[in-house]
Amino acid sequence: MHPAARVLHEEVAKGRTPGLQYLHFGADSIMFRYMDGVADVARRRRVERTTTFNGLSVTKTVTATAILQLVESGALELDRPAAECLPAFPYPDDITIRQLLTHAAGVPNPIPLRWTHGEAEHASFDRDAFFAREFAKHGRVKSAPNERFAYSNLGFQLLGQVIESVSGMPFERYVSESILERVGLSGDELGFTLDTALHARGYHRRRSLSYPLLGLFMDRAKAFEGREGAWQAFRPYYMNGPAYGGLIGTADGFARYVQTLLDPANALLSPVMMSALFTENILRCGAASGICLSWFTGVLDGEPYFDHAGGGGGYYAELRIYPRLRRGSVLLFNRTGVRNVHFLDRVDGHLI
Repeated sequence: MHPAARVLHEEVAKGRTPGLQYLHFGADSIMFRYMDGVADVARRRRVERTTTFNGLSVTKTVTATAILQLVESGALELDRPAAECLPAFPYPDDITIRQLLTHAAGVPNPIPLRWTHGEAEHASFDRDAFFAREFAKHGRVKSAPNERFAYSNLGFQLLGQVIESVSGMPFERYVSESILERVGLSGDELGFTLDTALHARGYHRRRSLSYPLLGLFMDRAKAFEGREGAWQAFRPYYMNGPAYGGLIGTADGFARYVQTLLDPANALLSPVMMSALFTENILRCGAASGICLSWFTGVLDGEPYFDHAGGGGGYYAELRIYPRLRRGSVLLFNRTGVRNVHFLDRVDGHLI
């Protein structure tokens, strides 16, 4: 067994995730593929290439791409105040689009595990009303603009509202038409719609230190569906804010999106906007912040990369680009993750 496959297989064999998908790819080819485990524990439905997972916060990279498309069209400016696009902007009116994209606006970040709704609620869910209440509850900034890095889902929810205000479209429609369809992706590969026949059910290991704590951050009766062996199953859900965490897709879908960004002459952004996307933000004190426009910076075995993780109830994802190698990787688990553990370091190190 290939060393990279062995690392991934052990996650399933040792009960750390029910299932997973992984891809390592070049600009126009898949270099290594691995999938293992089950998408549904009770029914023993295996993970396949068509199995979809919640991508959660890796969605923020797509939101950044959408913003830069609007900048390129002349509809936005990165260093203009976001309040110019949103009359009901809930924070100081000198916060810019760039500061929201780099998590340097000082916008608070309450724990978002409760910010989900089920399939039955989706058609009638009023996200504007929901977030109006959240902004009212969390209406004070934590720091001055560009004073420090402070991750914020609320900040990216505001960026989603900016996209809707400027484009005149719902966020999901803009992203689908201007990004996903443009690179040849169908909704079954990457999109904002949940299809339970294809989707991996999300799980949390019952015998874990974090399991008793979940009740402090979410409504168990609403979130959980039942016990399946060693796992607690989540009910299928949508994120309340699609701009900070709503993408649902396969490893192939996420990979094709990143492969587009590996091409300097791609169909989404000009070279000037691509340079802006991957330029690290410098704080007011002169220190590098460790993040570009949504993409975090890092180094593995001397090779620089840009990455983003996505974590939440029942799912964990990592997306990564190695710009000098013109390669990337994506990893999807159907188990809970709440922080970036840089799992790809353990796998990609065998491939780069």
